[in-house]
Amino acid sequence: MKFGIDMGHNCPPDTGASGIKFEDNLTVEVGTKVIAKLKSLGHEAISCNPSSASTVSQSLGRRCDIANRNKVDLYVSIHFNAFNGQANGTEIFAISDAGKKTAKSVLDEIIKLGFFNRGVKSGSHLYVLRNTNMSAILIECCFIDSAKDMQLYDGEAMASAIVKGLTGKVASAPVNIIKDEEDNTDTSILKLQKALNQLKITDKNGKPLDEDNSIGPATASAVEKFQKIAGIIPTGMASKATWDAINQILSKRVVAGTKATGAIVRYLQYRVGAVPDGIYGPQTQGAIKKFQQQNGLTADGIVGAMTWQKLIG
Repeated sequence: MKFGIDMGHNCPPDTGASGIKFEDNLTVEVGTKVIAKLKSLGHEAISCNPSSASTVSQSLGRRCDIANRNKVDLYVSIHFNAFNGQANGTEIFAISDAGKKTAKSVLDEIIKLGFFNRGVKSGSHLYVLRNTNMSAILIECCFIDSAKDMQLYDGEAMASAIVKGLTGKVASAPVNIIKDEEDNTDTSILKLQKALNQLKITDKNGKPLDEDNSIGPATASAVEKFQKIAGIIPTGMASKATWDAINQILSKRVVAGTKATGAIVRYLQYRVGAVPDGIYGPQTQGAIKKFQQQNGLTADGIVGAMTWQKLIG
């Protein structure tokens, strides 16, 4: 079976809700695991997330276009709710009878994790359900502003429940292997390790990478960490999008003003402790000025040669 998995939002200006955690982070976490688990069961699964969009409407349209163009059998959009800090539980939206049947199967598995059952609901008002040519569901996994739900939440368990509901089978995710899609030579691994070290991206234990020119769990975890920072689907594999983001940052171009967006801004936000939304706003500018002041630079909020020198050498 061929599945289209839409990891909700994650395409500025199409960004998700925030609460105790950020919706964008959780949809990617769950969606990536769902794709891996479906593939481990022998199914075909593709990401329906667009690489870019100018508006939220364009982002939604491109998700549907990817699913329709690839003729997937089932479209699954993954989201997380937020409301008033008190609401909690799981609800799934569908339109067709087939979609509602699938939605109930998935919901039955998720509520086994302890989440309140908010039911299967009509999704006739949802763009992605109305504009996909196949059976489709939209999962609101739980509430990110609910302390109760966030205590119950576990990305691995949520992904397993969704896959069990979709397929009737339990699956474990395969181990990711790092691969440079454009240059699969040993040299590309060493180049990757050097670049991540220069960018101060550590492994899952907070340690710099050994520049040993070999694939391993530490390098994979650092790649995944960088992908999350840059707003790329975190697969642990050095894709073209990953290299594009690395090279964009290493180009050290001047960043100034509210028109700056994307991976380079998200990286800057990560380094200076601002909210990682990919948009150069007043909060980001303030954090950059603070970084500049702490490092003996002119605190003008403009990331030029001297600021880049302090950031990455």
